[in-house]
Amino acid sequence: MADDLHTRYMRASDAWRTHRKGCSPCGSGQYCPTGKPLYQRFADLQDAYLRGLRSR
Repeated sequence: MADDLHTRYMRASDAWRTHRKGCSPCGSGQYCPTGKPLYQRFADLQDAYLRGLRSR
């Protein structure tokens, strides 16, 4: 399960970084309609992954 969470977290990170590079609003911290859910998924998965690490 932890490996699956890590994989999803890394994919979300990659998707968010790729989008942010080509999107001016997202690159400046003002999320576009496409970027906001990408960022939120990345942040949620990052939080879950870090919580899992802390509970070990």
